[in-house]
Amino acid sequence: MFQVMINKLLRDLINIEIVESFIDNIIVGIESKKEHDELVKEILRRMKENNLCVKPEKWKWKVREVDL
Repeated sequence: MFQVMINKLLRDLINIEIVESFIDNIIVGIESKKEHDELVKEILRRMKENNLCVKPEKWKWKVREVDL
C-alpha cells in the first residue's frame, strides 16, 4: 500500500525519470546539488502534506551510488 501511495504522490517526478521509488526507498537522480536539494525539499513537502513521516537517520543523503 505504501508503494502505491508514494507512486501516486511522486508520479510526475517518476515519469520524467528523476525519481525512483522502490518499497520504502525514494531515489533522487539529479547531478546538480542545487536541483537535488530543491527536489528533496519538494518530495518532503509532498510527504508532509499527505501526513507521511520520515526518519532522517534512516536516509542516505547525497550519495553517488546505492545498494538495492
